[in-house]
Amino acid sequence: MEKYVLITGGTKGIGKAVALCLGKVGYNLILTYASSTDVANRVVSEMRLQLGVKVEALQADISTKESIEKIYQYLSSQSLRLDAVVFNAGLTCRDSFETLNLSEWERIFFANVHFPVFLMQRIVSLMNKGGSVVFTGSLMGIQPHSVSLVYGVTKGAIHALVKNMVKFLVPYELRVNAVAPGFVDTEWQKTKPIEIRKNIENKVSLGRFCEPSELAEVYRMLIENSYFNGEVVVVDGGYSYK
Repeated sequence: MEKYVLITGGTKGIGKAVALCLGKVGYNLILTYASSTDVANRVVSEMRLQLGVKVEALQADISTKESIEKIYQYLSSQSLRLDAVVFNAGLTCRDSFETLNLSEWERIFFANVHFPVFLMQRIVSLMNKGGSVVFTGSLMGIQPHSVSLVYGVTKGAIHALVKNMVKFLVPYELRVNAVAPGFVDTEWQKTKPIEIRKNIENKVSLGRFCEPSELAEVYRMLIENSYFNGEVVVVDGGYSYK
């Protein structure tokens, strides 16, 4: 029987690594992306050749409510049933506390919290019993975030959401968990100045950033292990051990 997973933000970074990991074990992939159609099409073509599974990409801006219906209509029109959903896409804002405005705060909250909640509400009837939902939380929802107040707060909200959503998904026989990554060596992190990277590495017990493929295995575990439920799994390599 074919298995399908929807991954928001699935064409780059952590989402892409999760897609590759799940595709290797036979999941057909539905990947959303924000705006770069050329990049998404290239990723889809590469994954189809590499993985031998069905791979589709759908443009969906998580900062707009219209994308919720767009994703639902796509799944419905294709008569797709999902075995897993990974809510990975997210936004951040690096404005200072003094200059942060309400509209930007609300935009980040909508993308990181409201969007996945109401997308889940819309597509829950399209998920197979025994399925799994995994959110991307963050170490910054646990540790103080010195750069983005709204990002840290929204990720803390995601951790609380996972704990609370457990009971609401019981009637659908679905499990829900989150991964809270520390510093992952994605394309974005590779652009950090070397002195900033060294400062971060010095705070990690293992002395390095996490490889995306290492992190992706945790998502797979949460999806495939049928007893994980309501957990926020921190993957930070022993951050702030010293």
